[in-house]
Amino acid sequence: MLVPRVWSSLRQRLCRDLSRNVGGWASGEGRKMDIAGIYPPVTTPFTATAEVDYGKLEENLHKLGTFPFRGFVIHGSNGEFPFLTSSERLEMVSRVRQVMPKDKLLIAGSGCESTQATVEMTVSMAQVGADAAIVVTPCYYRGRMNSAALVHHYTKVADLSPIPVVLYSVPAYTGLDLPVEAVITLSQHPNIVGIKDSGGDVTRIGLLVHKTRRQDFQVLVGSAGFLLASYALGAVGSVCALANVLGAQVCQLERLCLTGQWEDAQKLQHRLIEPNAAVTRRFGIPGLKKAMEWFGYYGGPCRAPLQELSPADEEVLHTEFTSNGWL
Repeated sequence: MLVPRVWSSLRQRLCRDLSRNVGGWASGEGRKMDIAGIYPPVTTPFTATAEVDYGKLEENLHKLGTFPFRGFVIHGSNGEFPFLTSSERLEMVSRVRQVMPKDKLLIAGSGCESTQATVEMTVSMAQVGADAAIVVTPCYYRGRMNSAALVHHYTKVADLSPIPVVLYSVPAYTGLDLPVEAVITLSQHPNIVGIKDSGGDVTRIGLLVHKTRRQDFQVLVGSAGFLLASYALGAVGSVCALANVLGAQVCQLERLCLTGQWEDAQKLQHRLIEPNAAVTRRFGIPGLKKAMEWFGYYGGPCRAPLQELSPADEEVLHTEFTSNGWL
């Protein structure tokens, strides 16, 4: 049974005003943008010659738009953004803005290694239609990226950003966690609305929720593999790769958690763990794109140096879906 305070929080979210504007600002003066919900981190489709295929991008978005997602994240890790030029990143966001449903939030990845470049990219993302920016931790000089450096970086970006900022901690790719003490400090900034934490440590997620609750700060998690546990601890949603493949099921898990149907939620969560692990830490973006093809989306090739799956890996990936009843 869920503890009363967490259940009350989830019930309030379920009943929140659905008429909030597209910008997502919750009702009530001074409150931050409401980012609660499920988001697929949209993949970048490429042609056989490694060009961005904007036609296939639109086709995928039209199909994903049929699910009750809160919005879409463009240029998350699954979007291969480190392999894109600045002009490609901006063009993608512009194209997505033109075709995505008006009631969905568009959160665009604007993180760069330098603070100056991140500020410039964030401003540009706002100009081409992003509702909010998700900013990954700079990591090349990770040995010097302590709390002081990261607080300074994010504060500067948030000060100069015309749109709300979401922090992004993804240690599997960056090699560093955004320290809890830094998140607590940054949660007090009026233009920093939340964090996407992809570290997979549910204890840390609970601590982030607990320590930032008074700041009207929201925690999204970066995986469908521990979504139920995250909701129980007070997280408000997820940006998860699996939503590109099993969007209806991830949204169903969200609904079961928000309505307190924990037994059914647990059964569904169990069936999502293995396929989620397969398209994330095990096979990564090549695995995600291959799985998308099995479910009617365009996956296509990755941009080099990422390579397609071997036949043996593809067989293992297929088994992870079939053994859980999804194929």
